[in-house]
Amino acid sequence: MLNKLAPIFIVTLLISCNTEKTAELNYIDVNYPQTRKDTTVVDDYHGTQIMDEYRWLEVDTAKEVKEWVIEQNKVTGGYLDQISYRDAIKERYTDLFNYVKLSSPFKVGEYYFFSKNDGLQNQSVIYYQKGMDGEPEVFLDPNTMSEDGTAAISLMGFSEDDKYAAYSRSDAGSDWMKIYVMEVATKKQLDDEIKWAKFTGANWYKDGFFYSRYPEPKEGTEYSAAHVFHDIYYHKLGDDQSKDKLIYRNEENPGLYHFTTITEDRRYLINYASTGTDGFETHYMDLSEDNPEFKVLFSGFKNKSRV
Repeated sequence: MLNKLAPIFIVTLLISCNTEKTAELNYIDVNYPQTRKDTTVVDDYHGTQIMDEYRWLEVDTAKEVKEWVIEQNKVTGGYLDQISYRDAIKERYTDLFNYVKLSSPFKVGEYYFFSKNDGLQNQSVIYYQKGMDGEPEVFLDPNTMSEDGTAAISLMGFSEDDKYAAYSRSDAGSDWMKIYVMEVATKKQLDDEIKWAKFTGANWYKDGFFYSRYPEPKEGTEYSAAHVFHDIYYHKLGDDQSKDKLIYRNEENPGLYHFTTITEDRRYLINYASTGTDGFETHYMDLSEDNPEFKVLFSGFKNKSRV
């Protein structure tokens, strides 16, 4: 009987504790700033008039919207700062999370690559070593690339001769990434720089690689505008990005995403065309042809059929 009652007692105790915490928060006064209503914006949906009083908040570059966000953040920060047990939660989570984290290694040419986080580093460091008995050394350390520790690095692909590595850098949690190239043996960074890339890998072919990117957005709209034409390009090593060759653009459906891979024999470029995160079409391009074009292998967006 006691064993059966123990779970009930624990649950009751937790509910009691949570009730006390909730009661504490209820005594914190929250005074939200006034949000202006605009009654002039009306949409017509098949004859039905719908007023959108807060459409003005969608213009995130507007001065009024920026001021509104600042005031809202003051309210949120003021509320969170008054929670008495907030620091205790932070300290406990820090203690639990402070342990060494290692990834599984993978082999590229003569080198083994792996990532390691000493415990509380903002970003994991990418290491590599020559052979099984080599001494591990830092290949890329994103923690040294920004003062706030928000630069994120990812290895994207290696050249066919394993001489070069393409890697991406994104900052402050953004989906936008820049692509760079390093010589593996010397860790020398080349001059190559790819901008406005998103949701892509680097699929090496001959003396360059395929990747996906958007057109350069208008200044000030980088993080708010709806982006279309997720195009596939080919970058030749050493060239300026302006010389990159457009491989594929879907003029009829510019909202699709295009993520490419390449087969092990480097003959076929595979394109997974997607409307979002669930399901995609699979296309393939025979790179051995004189004027190769993508052909549909699996159509529709309900399934996830990979090559």
